[in-house]
Amino acid sequence: MSSQSSSKLSVKEKVGYGLGDTASNFVFHIVNAFLITYYTDVMGLDPVAVGTLYAVARIWDAISDPLMGGLADRTQTRFGKYRPYLLWIAIPYGLIGFLAFLGPDFSYTGRLMYAYITYIALMTVYTAINVPYSAMMGTITAVPAERTSLSNFRFAGAFSAQIIIGLALFPMLLEFGGKNTPEAWRNAMAVFSVLATILFLYTFATTRERVTPPKVRKGDFKKDIAFLGQNKPLVVMLVVAFITLTFSGLRWGITYPYLKYVAKFSDEKLFWYLDRFSIFYTTAPMALVLGLLMTKPLIKLFGKRNALIGLTMANALTVIAFYFLPAQNFAQIFWLNLLSAFVAGPMPALVWSIYTDVVDYGEWKFGRRTTALTFAAAMFVQKAGLALGGWMVGILLGYFGYIANVDQSERSLNGILLMFSVIPGVLTIFSGVVLFWYKLKDDEVEKIAVELEERRKSAGE
Repeated sequence: MSSQSSSKLSVKEKVGYGLGDTASNFVFHIVNAFLITYYTDVMGLDPVAVGTLYAVARIWDAISDPLMGGLADRTQTRFGKYRPYLLWIAIPYGLIGFLAFLGPDFSYTGRLMYAYITYIALMTVYTAINVPYSAMMGTITAVPAERTSLSNFRFAGAFSAQIIIGLALFPMLLEFGGKNTPEAWRNAMAVFSVLATILFLYTFATTRERVTPPKVRKGDFKKDIAFLGQNKPLVVMLVVAFITLTFSGLRWGITYPYLKYVAKFSDEKLFWYLDRFSIFYTTAPMALVLGLLMTKPLIKLFGKRNALIGLTMANALTVIAFYFLPAQNFAQIFWLNLLSAFVAGPMPALVWSIYTDVVDYGEWKFGRRTTALTFAAAMFVQKAGLALGGWMVGILLGYFGYIANVDQSERSLNGILLMFSVIPGVLTIFSGVVLFWYKLKDDEVEKIAVELEERRKSAGE
């Protein structure tokens, strides 16, 4: 790796890095937003069994995520530490993403076992490619402002994937046989999985690692784990991530049932070839992209921490407001959804930029840079949060008496509405409260970055 850690990144490299999250989300966003409904409405699995699957899968994640982080931090190749994993795992990621939606014609027990195997395999390859991908942001550049910009490009890529999914997924499903047929999902996921593979390879080809972390000594993995626990700003952000992704897992998992059963969306085309489902799922990420443009001005005005606290609380209020709107008034829930997404737009970029700051803090404080292990920890708590949210969807749907593909009871409808609005809104408020314990200020981050650069120069790295 070169030592040009302070150079300004080209737009081509930033776009290339951002397209890595487009690749990831072509599979992972569909999993987060639709897999629970796919399991219940298409594969005919019991919602409680699906919730249990999400919980059980985290047992393996508790092992695989930190192992992947430790492995990536110790990888040394001519392509860098983290970048080669994009080359090695791109094809397995696309292949297993396709297999997760294959929908084989097995018995109920066979379908459930197949769901366990493919879901756990998918989470494993997701870890194997996304831990290194996330860690790359700390080695592409050492400049905090450039890392924030890189984070913006990353989430512009992620939100772009969501826009494309919103535009294309439902029309593709209808074209291939209907939203409740395995063949339709299988064909649609074949397209998205191929695109994911191609874009990960493009990210590999257009990015470079420049920051050389201190060499990690063999046998220090346990010490690395201990240092993560001593990094107080990181611990706070991990708690925030867990709560936030519990919100996301619950909200994403229940959105389609909310639109299908509570708002009573139909396949009727409203604009061009787009029905209400497509419009709802397409315009929200567009608003997220617009909100993302506010990241830099908000940082200048309030700093990363205060901006994130304010946006979190505002997002909570917009989510809770859905409980008080008539769900079948399309215009009202449409505009409130846009407002909620716009407010949430800068939040992921702020969070992932802060992660690179706490990695710097850990190196500055303890003399050890555990970039991939830090992102592995972040990814584990995020997947744990998503799993808890998914588990809540399955368990609560069962509790409220949900039955797939029929008109729901009043109890079920009210339960779905609560899961879409009040419950995730309260979780978001908790997340905002925890952020008050994050004490690392932006000016401290700048000083730490300068001092670390001086240390690397003195060490001849």
